[in-house]
Amino acid sequence: QVIVHDVNELTEKLFPIVEAMQKHFSAGSGTYYSDSIFFLSVAMHRIMPTELTQIIQVDLDLKYKANIRDLFDEFNNFPEGAVIGIAREMQPVYRHTFWQYRRENPQTKVGEPPPDGLPGFNSGVLLLNLEAMRQSKLYNQLLEPSTVQRLAEKYRFKGHLGDQDFFTMVGMEHPELFHVLDCTWNRQLCTWWRDHGYSDVFEQYFHCEGEVKIYHGNCNTPIPED
Repeated sequence: QVIVHDVNELTEKLFPIVEAMQKHFSAGSGTYYSDSIFFLSVAMHRIMPTELTQIIQVDLDLKYKANIRDLFDEFNNFPEGAVIGIAREMQPVYRHTFWQYRRENPQTKVGEPPPDGLPGFNSGVLLLNLEAMRQSKLYNQLLEPSTVQRLAEKYRFKGHLGDQDFFTMVGMEHPELFHVLDCTWNRQLCTWWRDHGYSDVFEQYFHCEGEVKIYHGNCNTPIPED
């Protein structure tokens, strides 16, 4: 069954919820990510019918090597309290974005590579447990403008990647809200940061073992042919 949602209607509902966070996680007025629709996942539980309890949201630049039904099974692996399933970011983009916080807190795991660090998240593949998002008092508190402002100030954070930045910042503070998907469910291919000052640490973020289930050709990277 296919249901088509009008983008303008969704944006109209979204805007009051996400307006405050757009100044922290958008590239600026009139730019690609400044549109409210790029924060859809953040407030999906507020605007979708209550009978919808789980949604998988994916980018268009993906190639599937496994049955998407298997990805739905990941909802069963959510630990108690988790509301969103998401894979780690596979470039040192947040090592860069959190530079000021990292300089002021030299022992932090923020922006450090896996398995022990907190490299941030990539929103190309998202599992949204809408029912859990609705029920989570903590998650809904984090949508409040004052909370977003406080966290952005604490982490000296100014991003430009929409929902991905919000989830990343929240994940630094409350990792228990997230079920971390294996990298094979969102095998990102972009290598931009390797050529822009981070070649020495790039592979620590980019490395991914296992049979790839979903390729993600982010930053217009070609996806391997079969």
